[in-house]
Amino acid sequence: MADKTLRIPESAPGPWYVDDTCTPCHVCLDEAGPQSGFSLLKYTDDESKVIFVRQPVSADELAAAQSALEICPTNAIGDDGD
Repeated sequence: MADKTLRIPESAPGPWYVDDTCTPCHVCLDEAGPQSGFSLLKYTDDESKVIFVRQPVSADELAAAQSALEICPTNAIGDDGD
């Protein structure tokens, strides 16, 4: 489970985040990154982590974010519900 105290600071403010346990394996980008059509996630500038560049708002975006959370092999994606 993602830890909001380890949230990557570059992430967009809001309930959805990626924490520092991310190993940029790419699978979440397939679900909610640019290639998915949603562009919610992207690599940090140094490509060492993935971050939310914006928070999901539509039902489809929320579903994509949830799918990314579920598929993350390191459980680095979280939704703290704030």
